[in-house]
Amino acid sequence: MRLLPILFAPVALAIACFWWWLGAPIAMPPSPLAAGEKLYCVSYAPFRDQQSPLDPDLVIPPEQIEDDFARLAKLTDCVRTYSTEQGLDRVPEIAARHGMKVLLGVWLGGEPEKNKIEIDKAVALAASHPTTLRGIVMGNEVLLRGEMAATDLAALIRGIKQRVSVPVTYADVWEYWLRYRDIYEAVDFVTIHILPYWEDFPIGAQEAAAHVDAIRQRVATVFPNKEILIGETGWPSAGRMREAARPSPANQAFVIHEVLAAAKRGDYRVNVIEAFDQPWKRRFEGTVGGHWGFLDAKTRDFKFSWGEALSNHPHWPWQAAAGIALAAAVFAAGYRAAARRGGNPGPRIAGGIAVAALAAGLTIGWALENIPLESLTVGDWTRSIAMSALGIAVPILVAVALAEDKTVRSFAAVLNRNGGDVPAVSRWLTLALIVTTALAIHVALGLSFDPRYKDFPFAPMTAAIVPFGVLALAGKATAGDRGPAETAAAIVLLLSVGYFVPNESLANWQSLWLAATFVVLAFTLLRVRDARS
Repeated sequence: MRLLPILFAPVALAIACFWWWLGAPIAMPPSPLAAGEKLYCVSYAPFRDQQSPLDPDLVIPPEQIEDDFARLAKLTDCVRTYSTEQGLDRVPEIAARHGMKVLLGVWLGGEPEKNKIEIDKAVALAASHPTTLRGIVMGNEVLLRGEMAATDLAALIRGIKQRVSVPVTYADVWEYWLRYRDIYEAVDFVTIHILPYWEDFPIGAQEAAAHVDAIRQRVATVFPNKEILIGETGWPSAGRMREAARPSPANQAFVIHEVLAAAKRGDYRVNVIEAFDQPWKRRFEGTVGGHWGFLDAKTRDFKFSWGEALSNHPHWPWQAAAGIALAAAVFAAGYRAAARRGGNPGPRIAGGIAVAALAAGLTIGWALENIPLESLTVGDWTRSIAMSALGIAVPILVAVALAEDKTVRSFAAVLNRNGGDVPAVSRWLTLALIVTTALAIHVALGLSFDPRYKDFPFAPMTAAIVPFGVLALAGKATAGDRGPAETAAAIVLLLSVGYFVPNESLANWQSLWLAATFVVLAFTLLRVRDARS
C-alpha cells in the first residue's frame, strides 16, 4: 500500500511543472508604436453576445457604438466598417466626436436593390461627413464569394466615384486583385486582405509578418502606381490549428507586433482585423471565427499590452490545482479499493494507476478551459461537458478496476439484459467506454468529412482515453471473442486517423495528439474480450 502514496508525489510535481511551463509568460518584441502613437486603422463590427448582422431586424443602439468608440479611441485613429445598415450609419458622427476617421464600408452582394440602398446611404454620409471619411470601401470580398461579376463591380465603383469627393476602393484577398485588372483601373487605391492563418497553405505565426510583407510587395510590383493598403491582417487568439498555424493569445500579440513593425519599416499602412471578438462568426467559422479581435468580446478590454510578455494560460495555477486534485482522487480511489480487498498493489497496478492519474491530471485543466471557448450551441456544450466529465470519471473508475482486478466487458454483455451478471465497476467502465467511443467517432468523422472549422479536443480525449489504454495493458486479461461493435468502431477510428493526419500535415501537433488518443482507443477496443452470450 505504500507504493501508491509514494508515486503520488512525483505525479503531482509533474502536473505542477507542466502547468508552470504552459503558463509561463512569452516575451513579445518591442512595441511597434512610438510613445503616444496609435494604430492606423482597425476593422470594427459592433455586434455583441447574440447579435448578428444576419438578423434583418437588428439595429445597434448608438449608445453601444459610443461605448465601443470610447475604448477604441485610446488605441486607434480610425475604424473600418463593412456596411451602412443596422445602425452603422451612425458610425461617422460618433467617430467624429471621438476625433477618429472612418473607412466606410458598403456591403455589396447579389441583390441589386440592397446594393442601391447601401450605396445611396454611403453617398449621403460622404456628403455630411467629408472630413471624417478616409475613403469608401465598395464591397468586401464579393468576388471571392462569387456574388458579383468583376465588370459589374467596376461599374458600381466608377458610378459612386462620380457622386462623392472621398477616395473609393474595393477590398478582397490578394489573389483576386491579381485576377481582375479591371478593378485596379476603377479604384483610387488598392485594398488587399492578407491573412496568413487562412492561406491555402497556412503560414505559422513566426513567419506571418514576413509573408504579409512579401505578398504586399508582390502586389505593389504588379500595381505600381497606386497606394496598396492592407485592409485586413491579423491572427486569431483561440481555435484549431491549421498545419503549423496555431491560434493563441501570445501568437496573436506576436503577429500583430511583427506586422506593424514590418509596415513601419516598409512605410505602408495596415488595417488590423479586428477590434472586438465577434461571437456570431463562430456559427460559420467555428471557434476560431469568434476570436480575431484584440479586444475581448465580454470584457471589451485589450487582450495584451504592447511589448509586454503574455501567457497563453494566465490562470494556470488553478488549472494545475485542478489537475493535482483529480490525480489525488484517482490515487485515493485506487488506495481505498485495494484496502477493501486487503491487498497490496504491486508495481504493475500502482504504476497503471499513476499513469492514469498523470494523463488526466495534466489535461483536465486544459479541457475545462476549452469548454466555453469551443462551445456555442446546445450540442457543443453537451459534447464538451460530456468529454470533460468522462475525463474526470474514467481515470477514477480505472483506478478502482485495477485495484479490484476488474476489467472492461464487451458492449453486448453490458447492453444485453440477458447477458449475465456484470460487476458494477465493469458495468460503469463499459458504459463510459461506449460513450467515449461514440464521442470519438463523432469527432473523427467530422475531421474526415468536414474538417475546416472543427476543433481538436485532444485534452478531454486524453484524460478519458489514456486510462482505458492503461487498463487494457496493465489490467486483468480476459478470454473470449472480440465483439463486432468494438471491432467496427476501432476500424472507423483508424481509418479516420489515416485520413485526417496527412490532411492536417505533420506540423499540426493538435491533430497528431488527438490521433494518438484515437489509436489508443482503437487498441483498447480491439483488446476487449468476452464470452459469447
